[in-house]
Amino acid sequence: MPFDGQDDRQFSRRAMKAELLDAETEAQLAYAWRDHRDEAALHRLITAYMRLAISMAAKFRRYGAPMNDLIQEAGLGLMKAADKFDPDRGVRFSTYAVWWIRASIQDYVMRNWSLVRTGSTSSQKSLFFNMRRVQARLEREAAARGETLERHKLLEMVATEVGVPLHDVEMMEGRLSGMDYSLNATQSSDEDGREWIDTLQDDGDGGSELVEARLDQAQLREWLLVAMSALTDRERFIVRERKLREDPRTLESLGDELGLSKERVRQLEAAAFAKMRRNLEGQSREVHHFLA
Repeated sequence: MPFDGQDDRQFSRRAMKAELLDAETEAQLAYAWRDHRDEAALHRLITAYMRLAISMAAKFRRYGAPMNDLIQEAGLGLMKAADKFDPDRGVRFSTYAVWWIRASIQDYVMRNWSLVRTGSTSSQKSLFFNMRRVQARLEREAAARGETLERHKLLEMVATEVGVPLHDVEMMEGRLSGMDYSLNATQSSDEDGREWIDTLQDDGDGGSELVEARLDQAQLREWLLVAMSALTDRERFIVRERKLREDPRTLESLGDELGLSKERVRQLEAAAFAKMRRNLEGQSREVHHFLA
């Protein structure tokens, strides 16, 4: 249901001129759709109550959403109501549809109010759409008594009135009073001003940590080269294949290649590590952990 500009106004005028259904006709159309999926009956039912959807959409214009978008959402809610309506319950369709229309519009308003999700629970919705009204009433009543409510006291009274925790009221107040800003916006009118994103703390490693890590890796590599230089060619080969490969080889595969038993390869490996420990004793805990 796309409505833009003049088309929106024309649609609204047509909806206001649609037929008024009596209870019997309404029930017949509802049965025809529910039992026989009669699309003509569904269209007639929705068209007749589109004026109700438009009227409810108009009540949410103060939240800044375009009227045509609100009407579309109201129409979606009306169609959901028609699809789920059970005429056997003896309730008029308009009474049933009101809930679905309001829920659809409220969901749309809350989704588009802020890039930061405002909330979707029933208590959060109630707070979002009633907080300002309740605040204004409480302030009027206090003024009539000659009182001035402090902010914290006012929020406590709103929480009690709406039936939600105080911290939810405090959070919602921030959502309703604030605006979304781009992190690339400058902090001043100066074109060369620093952007807000530059003020965010970087949780990654800083420059000093990266330099220290590189130095530690370089020192570790040097120590290992010195230690391995004291090994025989066969011992260096075993250590390299067992500890320095991404996919370490098994004792058995090395034994097959070297023509040795699995136990002999294990003994050579142990002897090589013992030599390296003697060379690296007292140098670094990291190396000892590597050889463990």
